[in-house]
Amino acid sequence: MTDWNPINEGSDHVSDMIGQTPTIKELIARKSVRVFTEKEIARELKEVIIQAAMEAPTAGNQQLYTILDITDQKLKEKLAETCDHQPFIAKAKMVLIFCADCQKWYDAFEAGGCEPRKPGVGDLMLAVADAVIAAQNAVTAAESLGIGSCYIGDITEQCEVHRELLHLPPFVFPAVMVVFGYPTQQQKQRVKPKRCSQDFIVQENGYHHMGETELKEMLRHNYPDRDFESWIKAFCSRKYNSSFSREMSRSVAEYLKNFL
Repeated sequence: MTDWNPINEGSDHVSDMIGQTPTIKELIARKSVRVFTEKEIARELKEVIIQAAMEAPTAGNQQLYTILDITDQKLKEKLAETCDHQPFIAKAKMVLIFCADCQKWYDAFEAGGCEPRKPGVGDLMLAVADAVIAAQNAVTAAESLGIGSCYIGDITEQCEVHRELLHLPPFVFPAVMVVFGYPTQQQKQRVKPKRCSQDFIVQENGYHHMGETELKEMLRHNYPDRDFESWIKAFCSRKYNSSFSREMSRSVAEYLKNFL
């Protein structure tokens, strides 16, 4: 596979702008890191990353999230198992779980005698957005410091196990986990998977339901040396129809029960 440089994908003007803007350059260069060196993340850098997360846009300045800083090695090892048996989680130098938190404001409203309604699914969706935006700020800050990261969506699986393991109250949902560490040289050199063209991702003024031809063209970069049908069937089996994907849907539905 040849190296793909997204900076070369756009017009010369856009490419020049990207090349001169460190933040955009880092956003485009960033890729998931799953192998880390033994170098520790300094406490000061950790604090900077978390502060960057907390400066993220947030609905009504409510910061509808709580960040769980997982420092207990035994807990990291348990999470490595409960999150689809991924040993690299336990080897990460920093593990943060961004929880969508509707509990603390509900409790604050009750403490103030507000007679609050029970949090609903709309409140949860807003809190999930807050939590994920904060997580992306942390990922971007880490990238600027030379620290790699990887999102772990599997934290939303096994509701019953993770609720007990992380002491989650009824109106708290673990939206995403992110693991951090300094990437190995091999990870630095690993080619970032190519993204779809803007032509297929950006739609003007309203949603356009794509047909078979457009969908095949949108995904063509994923199957350059094979036919679409064999690739999509393998991908569907590995991801969408997988046991972990089914468990994720079951688990999220269990979390949702408190909000319905």
